[in-house]
Amino acid sequence: MSCAGKPGSLGAVVKVPAEVKIFADERLQGANDMTTGANEDGFHLKNVSIERDIKVTQWFDLRMVTAGEPCVKCGNPLKIRRGIEVGHLFKIGSQKYSEKLNACFLDEKGQRQPCVMGCYGIGVTRTLQAVIEQSNDKDGIIWPLSVAPYQVCITPLAVAPDSEAMKLAEKFYTELTVRGVDVILDDRDERPGVKFKDSELVGFPIRIALGEKSLAKGEVEIKSRGGVLQSVTTEGAIEAVIELLET
Repeated sequence: MSCAGKPGSLGAVVKVPAEVKIFADERLQGANDMTTGANEDGFHLKNVSIERDIKVTQWFDLRMVTAGEPCVKCGNPLKIRRGIEVGHLFKIGSQKYSEKLNACFLDEKGQRQPCVMGCYGIGVTRTLQAVIEQSNDKDGIIWPLSVAPYQVCITPLAVAPDSEAMKLAEKFYTELTVRGVDVILDDRDERPGVKFKDSELVGFPIRIALGEKSLAKGEVEIKSRGGVLQSVTTEGAIEAVIELLET
């Protein structure tokens, strides 16, 4: 557009060359009593009618809506909410494999036509990211049982192969695995605080801690992620875990 006006004084009413295409947002259809630039710095036009004064070449959905403005369909105020994309659906446009697989449909004339290919799916990594974004606290991830990589973390505080804690940890690991539970055994030679903090950070739904003091009383400690620590007998530990998994 050839004019002397700068941004703030531009408009589509006067001094618009015939070859210039004008695109407008769909929300402006039928708008009246508007103010727009006159294509000359410091000058503006009032009472502009979109239908009377502006020759729109094509209408598009151009602008971003704002919260509170009326919906173009129902008139109710719009609310803006965040969303997370965990899957997608799009048109490929090709018929290459439809033709090879003889995947066809009947058109309105009853003629067989190859299907136009599309693609849809749920992204595994996107889903994990969405779960973590929605399920966490100051200590780390909180995995829901349905998607947790491991449902139970067994944490022996003594990891020597002949220690009572390690022997019992391996026994629990075998019994829970047989019961169909996804289990991980933390056999790292680390301080208890490090192990506990890591289990919170990674977000295992249930942790079984086996320490010398608890075992001396015939007990182990079970803690749900974000829940309360409870002491149970070594004999009842497996059933206590199964009960937590089923609630």
